Amino acid sequence: MDKVISVKPLGNYLLEIEFVDGLRKVIDIRPFIGKGISAALKDEAYFRQVKLEDGGGITWDNGYDFCPNFLRDDVPAVNVVTA
Repeated sequence: MDKVISVKPLGNYLLEIEFVDGLRKVIDIRPFIGKGISAALKDEAYFRQVKLEDGGGITWDNGYDFCPNFLRDDVPAVNVVTA
């Protein structure tokens, strides 16, 4: 299983995430923000409160989360970050 070891909110609902194997990519979360539990992320100040969860994914205080495998395999990179 993949594991996110770092998450950094950028502007315009983008996140830079780094996986345990060193892969870093910038992803766009906008397609996943809508109604229900994800609606809170429309507030960019709240969106920026993203944090790592124990299972290796990312989460917000309201319980909205993404598993690391989904982030790696199914969420396209806006940009792959190189060292």
